[in-house]
This record gives sequence, structure tokens and C-alpha cells, in this order.
Amino acid sequence: MKKLGFVGVLVSALSVVVLAGNAHFVGAPQVTTSDSLATVSGKVAGLGNVPQIHVLVTGEAACINGGGHHPHAVNKTSASAEGDFPVQNGKAIFAVAMEAVFQPDCAPPMTVAWSNITVTVTAEDGTLLEFP
Repeated sequence: MKKLGFVGVLVSALSVVVLAGNAHFVGAPQVTTSDSLATVSGKVAGLGNVPQIHVLVTGEAACINGGGHHPHAVNKTSASAEGDFPVQNGKAIFAVAMEAVFQPDCAPPMTVAWSNITVTVTAEDGTLLEFP
């Protein structure tokens, strides 16, 4: 009986892994920027019957002068934002905006340059996706 119970648990665990393994990004998430704001949007499919996904976006921002140089090491910052998005018919569409905050401000003629943006998607069934 104990062997059968263990096998049943093992099969159930493998089933969750298989279901979670179907999740995928539909194309690459898109990043749009406007001043110190970066918005990451995308679509995830193959989610099965999970009710929602959780999306975490992280990135690095640097304040760049007109000559293309980083004026001070303190003019670099990390940013993150997250949100929950509903799943319908195994698909979810998301958009998460994060803002870079600088001290002192990154005011014109300085511009904000974003890098190392990552997207992490999780769901209650164990789904885990990361981009890139």
C-alpha cells in the first residue's frame, strides 16, 4: 500500500510539472520607455486552469549625459514592479510599469538608459517562466 501511495504522489507531482512545462511566452515581452518609466508587456500561453499569474519585472537604469557617459556612479539605480493578471482560456496578457528614481533627479539634458530587464512569471501550480 505504501508503495502505491508513493507512486500516486510521484505521478501527481510529475503531472504538475508536465502541466507547468506547457507555459510559454508568446513572442518576446516588449519594453517601451518614456523618461524614467519602463513598461514591459507580453502574453503567456499554455497556462492550463490556473486563475492568475504573478509577474515580476526588474531592471537597471542609468542617468546618461549628452555625451553618452555615466556622469556619477550614484546616477545608477535598480527598479522593480509586479502585478497579478487573470488567466482566460489558458492565456494571460500583462503590462507592468516600473519607474527609476534618481537622487539627484535625472533631468534634461540627461536621459535614462535601461538595461538588464528581466521578467519572471509564477503561478500557483508551480509554473515558473523567466525572460530572458
